Amino acid sequence: MSWLVLILSGICESVWAIALDSSEGFSKIVPTVVFTVGLVASMGGLAYAMKHIPLGTSYAIWVGIGASITAAYGMISGEEPLSPLRILLICGLIACVAGLKIVG
Repeated sequence: MSWLVLILSGICESVWAIALDSSEGFSKIVPTVVFTVGLVASMGGLAYAMKHIPLGTSYAIWVGIGASITAAYGMISGEEPLSPLRILLICGLIACVAGLKIVG
């Protein structure tokens, strides 16, 4: 259960990061609300997961999931450059996160 919560909280991390960008400095209400809900869910899930999964492993997986999804969103939306090397590096990040799950 802790691993599922950790994965979902990593997804919520990308939600709040994307919403933060969309809020334009908290000047737009809907993205600001999404940011707040995503942040609380993300941190709450991370805190729960850390009760059962070691700190370093849980934090690295949480950040890796959030960073991968956020970077992929940036490339898909056209806000960030899309290149084979960037895709390869994100795949490497995902592989490292999966490796931590396997050994953790």
